[in-house]
Amino acid sequence: MNTTHKRRQVLGLAAAAAGAIACPAFGQARAWPNRPITLIVPFPPGGAVDISARAISDKLGRLLGQPVVIDNKAGAGGAIGTGMGAKAAPDGYTLVVTSQSTHVVNPAVSSSLPYDAVNDFAYITLIDRLPNVLVASAKLPVKNFAEFVRYAKANPGKLNYASSGNGSVAHLSMELLKAKLGLFITHIPYRGSGPALTDLLSGQVQLTWNNLSSNLGMLQNGSLRALAVAAPLRVPQLPDVPTFDELKLPDLNLTSWTGLAAPAKTPEPIIQTLYDAMRSILRDKDTLELWRKRGAMLPENVRPAEYRQEVIQRIQFFKNVAQANKIVLD
Repeated sequence: MNTTHKRRQVLGLAAAAAGAIACPAFGQARAWPNRPITLIVPFPPGGAVDISARAISDKLGRLLGQPVVIDNKAGAGGAIGTGMGAKAAPDGYTLVVTSQSTHVVNPAVSSSLPYDAVNDFAYITLIDRLPNVLVASAKLPVKNFAEFVRYAKANPGKLNYASSGNGSVAHLSMELLKAKLGLFITHIPYRGSGPALTDLLSGQVQLTWNNLSSNLGMLQNGSLRALAVAAPLRVPQLPDVPTFDELKLPDLNLTSWTGLAAPAKTPEPIIQTLYDAMRSILRDKDTLELWRKRGAMLPENVRPAEYRQEVIQRIQFFKNVAQANKIVLD
């Protein structure tokens, strides 16, 4: 099936759904979509979540016949923009980009979020999966994971690891790694992954945990060193770096992801149309090539109910990690 035919098929689904969809804000039934759609990105421009959103927004807009406009609403670890998305009218004109930070880790460590990650959203599908990487400074005298473990055990308390903040994916993942291996490494929280990477490059901190997209160029040119990846298989960009499964640490072998959701109670025909549109985008060869260059993976065919269930399971997983390590943000 060629791209033109795929687009016609998706637009046909949108047209079929439109007749049954009402937009209460206008007081009468209208075809959906008949005006631009806002896509809330709860992080600043330029980060991995923002890049994922921008990669699909134009294509999604073309398929739906209306512009999909990015609206960056950063702050509070993604909680501000995500809360705005949860409270938006469920009419299909506001969507929100979800991430493991906003919809898994934040709920695992905080009880005062302005949204319920499970019940305030109608989940659509994943946009991508992002391998996570245990990253070392090039100044640290280790070349692989086994050497890192030996060095850390021989030098307890002398190593630091950077994270993008208390209660972040990096924080919880590194604490789980420390617990599994009996390591004493000090946590240094930063205000975001950018400053953390700056100090990692200079050697002021020795380790971090981050998604591959954010580090790929520095890992490939030797500025930083990858010790292990969280991915189903070794990633082609780093073929010599083992997965955590290979290292007998399967609990750490969780990819991050970005996804697409709408406010809860968004009509089912709209959710189905968006799901079908996303499946078309994610089968496109241009998308496949772009994801490869970014170090991202195209997700498997994750249906709305499956996506919601993955969120529920991962929240519980990270709640267990947070409780075991007494990590609470409230």
